[in-house]
Amino acid sequence: MAKNSKEAKPVVFIINPIAGIRQKDGIIEVIQQSFQKEPYQIYITERSGNAFEITKEKIGEKYDRIVAVGGDGTVNEVASALVGSDCKLGIIPAGSGNGLARYLRIPVNIPDALAVINNYKTRKIDAGIVNHRYFFCTCGTGFDASVGKVFAKDSRRGMISYLRATIHQYVHYSPKSYILKISRKKIKLDAFMVTFANAGQFGNNAYIAPNALIDDGMLDLCILRPFPRSSTITLGLRLFFKNIDQSPYLEVMRIKKASLKRKGKKKVTLHTDGEPLTFHKKLKVGIVPGAVTVMVPVAKKRRPLVKSVI
Repeated sequence: MAKNSKEAKPVVFIINPIAGIRQKDGIIEVIQQSFQKEPYQIYITERSGNAFEITKEKIGEKYDRIVAVGGDGTVNEVASALVGSDCKLGIIPAGSGNGLARYLRIPVNIPDALAVINNYKTRKIDAGIVNHRYFFCTCGTGFDASVGKVFAKDSRRGMISYLRATIHQYVHYSPKSYILKISRKKIKLDAFMVTFANAGQFGNNAYIAPNALIDDGMLDLCILRPFPRSSTITLGLRLFFKNIDQSPYLEVMRIKKASLKRKGKKKVTLHTDGEPLTFHKKLKVGIVPGAVTVMVPVAKKRRPLVKSVI
């Protein structure tokens, strides 16, 4: 489905039809209504990795705006292909968590998100990198990666399915032992999970690194130590109240690079922006500053305070 124009390159929309729980037909209709006077192209992904392939092809054809319509996994594919290019990333949140979109304050309302594509305001963001694979929100190993692996196998999407996977894994999961290396210093530790945060949240406004900045050339390394079950609800609430960094069980370090080994295992399960992966036991993590240009909302101007004089 496409419209063409000699005056301007079309905006390219790449839609993941199985992301989240929204019907994508409705999104296509809204795109058609919003871009009646501007050329656009729509592509529907057919498999994992297809969004990356389409993006690479369109970069080669000199397109300057490519929009990921889906969840954090779809955004990751498109953004990974855009690293180092001048092409701009747009995001229409249509996934289960929408972590990057929420962090950047891109509306989850589709017409409002489409309006962001046309306001031409942009922001350079960093990319995290783990074993040559990019991430833009978080990557990690431990409990969150285990949940991601179970969730990925569930044919049902959405928050309820994610909560089901979380509860299932919480019952069966136990902390693991790791060796962390930072600046030639080795640290042996036991952890419930180890997260490298480029942006502050996992998704659904659950903040693992409330002070993380996506454009400062640094990662927030978050180590959640073993904790008593009596603290589970409190820790869960802290994620959503953006103060888990105040918990005595969470240690946060600002880093540019690190390596992490899982003791006694040849392979490690981890996630990049929620997508589960398996690597050999050593993870090498770093940061690529200013890797991608993203289309973001125009900041609302605050009205100046007017003091009443009585």
